[in-house]
Amino acid sequence: MNVGEVAALAGVTVRTLHHYDRIGLLSPSGRTAAGYRRYSAADLDRLHQVLLYRELGFPLEEVATLLDDPSADPAAHLRRQHRLLRDRLERTQAMVAAVEKEMEAMAMGISLTPEERFELFGDWLPEEYEQEAEERWGDTEAWSQSQARTRAYTKEDWVRIKAEGEDVEARMAAALQAGVAPDSPQAMDLAEEARQQISRNFYDCPPEMHAGLGRMYVEDERFTAHYERRTPGLAGWVSTAVQANAARQGA
Repeated sequence: MNVGEVAALAGVTVRTLHHYDRIGLLSPSGRTAAGYRRYSAADLDRLHQVLLYRELGFPLEEVATLLDDPSADPAAHLRRQHRLLRDRLERTQAMVAAVEKEMEAMAMGISLTPEERFELFGDWLPEEYEQEAEERWGDTEAWSQSQARTRAYTKEDWVRIKAEGEDVEARMAAALQAGVAPDSPQAMDLAEEARQQISRNFYDCPPEMHAGLGRMYVEDERFTAHYERRTPGLAGWVSTAVQANAARQGA
């Protein structure tokens, strides 16, 4: 193939190929009688390797060193490039996920910087299940209340809300470990405190609604995992306590 055909095939300019030839990175194997460059299949293979390494950010001098290494066969180059591309893909996916979470947070109106949000929530963010929650409850008054309140919360508000939730969960875990029955007055009082926190911080949560949430704690593996990380058996204990408290209040 001549230089124009190779340039069109590879998506580079003729000037780029001339430069590669001048610096000895990719010299065509043949010339016509008139002196025009002619590229062989092996030349095209080398060009492919050059362009891959360039796409991965290697300078031309380092590309030449890699390709001219007598100990590296074509398979070794492919393995190296595959590993580097996988690493880049993982970094890109992480960046995409971070940008998407920022977009979601902006749509929700959460007024926290990325550093503040990571500090408060770690790898869980309030908007993580935003779409799912909206599909399930988007037409309810509870959803509207929650959206209106969370849009206005500052970092200090989230710190307080998080501390309140962790405090009542810690006392629930301590009660379970102490052998307190989940349908006992002590357990139901803790469940009522949790219900009041929801009503105060997110949306009005009557006992019957809280009972439904309690069932989700054992039916949805994500809720179950949240409680079980604190202490084994806590999801079921909290679920029973919440439903017992709702029944106590006539729900």
